[in-house]
Amino acid sequence: MNGFIISLVLAIILAYFFPTALQELPVNIITNIGIGLIFFFYGLKLAPEELKLGFLNYRSHLLIQFSTFLLFPLLTFLFIPFFEGGIQSDLWLAVFFLGVLPSTVSSSVVMVAIARGNLPTAIFNASISGLIGILITPLWMSFFIAKSGDFDFLGILYKLFLQIVLPLFMGLVLQQYLGKIARKHSRELGYLDKAVIILIVYTSFSNSYNSGLFEIIKIVDLIKFAGIVILLFFGMYSILGLLCKWLGFDLRDTITAKFCGTKKSLVHGSVMVKIIFGASASVGIFLLPIMLYHILQLLVITVFAEKYGKREDLVPE
Repeated sequence: MNGFIISLVLAIILAYFFPTALQELPVNIITNIGIGLIFFFYGLKLAPEELKLGFLNYRSHLLIQFSTFLLFPLLTFLFIPFFEGGIQSDLWLAVFFLGVLPSTVSSSVVMVAIARGNLPTAIFNASISGLIGILITPLWMSFFIAKSGDFDFLGILYKLFLQIVLPLFMGLVLQQYLGKIARKHSRELGYLDKAVIILIVYTSFSNSYNSGLFEIIKIVDLIKFAGIVILLFFGMYSILGLLCKWLGFDLRDTITAKFCGTKKSLVHGSVMVKIIFGASASVGIFLLPIMLYHILQLLVITVFAEKYGKREDLVPE
């Protein structure tokens, strides 16, 4: 199994048995610095020439972004009747939060490359999705949390600007000096992303365990999460396949649309859940669907990518 997935599971287990292990450390400061570094290095690694290659494929861009930020969120509304309290339920809101997240960057590009899809288009969409999500994700969430008085939309945008946009911009500015070095050591820098996410997961679940939140969540709720995540993934994958066929996409663009349009970013999810909900005890609940979806998308898309990559021609299946 993927080492990162194992690490996430271990972080949850450690949070259960040792919820106060890191209470003497300035964890909040450490994670804030880590988040800034993640997006600073992301800005350094962005290759402008690759973005330019994919820029003109506007039909694919529109479909992927439409799927990521509109179609996927709307699908989550189908599951409202399965939660007591409807849209007021934190459990459904956690599923909705998954639905409004941007696409992944690295895994989308890697999988499209393995499947021999349209790589420049994948790079462009995976990169632009995270930037769009900085505005769209909190905007979507504001429709359901603002009434409670706990959601400061402008305040959240300000925090997202400081922790994501500003470091990203600094990385882009310094790219001409440090870009080649960052891309050369991309694998090593990827460990920073994973370490920060694992720390956020640990602290989030520690807070949830300490508050007793998980004591009121039943096994049936966890099974419900797993079932919904599976239905969302395969539902989106199938719908995108039909839309690509209707729009007359060739196989390379179809692969790219289905891979990028179904992905959800655990990196952005972990960062945004921390910024939007802070140290709230319910943060662990909001991370659960994202983590389950992350595991599923990695396992399934890897299988699909290898199958596509072995084809001998470019004739649609």
